[in-house]
Amino acid sequence: MDYLSGWCKSERRLEGFTIIVTGGNTGIGKETAADLYRRGARVIMACRNIITAQEAKVDIEQSMLGQEGTGELVVEELDLCSLESVREFCARVTARERGVRGVVCNAGVMMCPEGRTRDGFETHLASNHLGHALLTLLLLPLLIQSGPSRVVFVSSRIHQFFKLDLNDMNFKKTQYSPLQAYANSKTANILFAKALDLKLKEHNIKGVSTYSLHPGIVKTGIGRHFPQTAWSIITYGFQNVLLGWCWKSPRCGAQTSIYCAVDEKCEDESGFYYSDCAKASTTRQCRSESEAHKLWDITIEMLDLQGYDPFRQDSSKELKD
Repeated sequence: MDYLSGWCKSERRLEGFTIIVTGGNTGIGKETAADLYRRGARVIMACRNIITAQEAKVDIEQSMLGQEGTGELVVEELDLCSLESVREFCARVTARERGVRGVVCNAGVMMCPEGRTRDGFETHLASNHLGHALLTLLLLPLLIQSGPSRVVFVSSRIHQFFKLDLNDMNFKKTQYSPLQAYANSKTANILFAKALDLKLKEHNIKGVSTYSLHPGIVKTGIGRHFPQTAWSIITYGFQNVLLGWCWKSPRCGAQTSIYCAVDEKCEDESGFYYSDCAKASTTRQCRSESEAHKLWDITIEMLDLQGYDPFRQDSSKELKD
């Protein structure tokens, strides 16, 4: 499938850039981190599993040993299912980094058994949406200060087959479905990217662009929960028969993330959804400004950020105190 897919063709160099990639230890996250490192960026690999992250760091460095112009890889612990972990990560980054030019919100879970985090959130919602939303909002003052900067949310085309019930995102009333939960979180990614763009424009803030994207059907470890949440025969058929002909390699699957993070062609675009390194169509819900604003308000309330103004550049000082 790789030869039929879109590839980022930009040769842009990223010396002096600090870019955060969540889940940079495996799959498309690792490939994204490797590409940014090759371009000369300082890449913060924000990962829950520090051991595998260190192994990935060494692997990337070894693969480019002797190559000129590479950047720096830094491993940092980040558990997106823990709001405390996100806050601690942002405090460390804000205290240490002079600027951040990009955040690639890549890490995620898929088709998990029903579960809730310590903060009381459904697992997909916490990991895929709320953790990344908090990460972005806490780092936004630094992104504004460092602009032009970009925030990239890795979503999925699966959102097109489901509608997100904004009144029950946390499955308090609705019967749990792992596929619905995953789709909900991916819809939330798109709506949040749009909402953030709208809010930035409301505050007349320029220089921060937002993107959401479908990476393609990529053969990575994200489907590890399938045997627990679906019949084995369905899992085998999904992974090896139905989708076997259209798998992308992780390197190919990372191309749209890389495109949104670095390509000059989309420099002045913001709030849009992409696939195969080009703008793509999405659902009516995801195009709705009112739905985006509603998701924003719900997210702020869930994260208990009503007293925090992410659009003030000096707000980052609050993380240091």
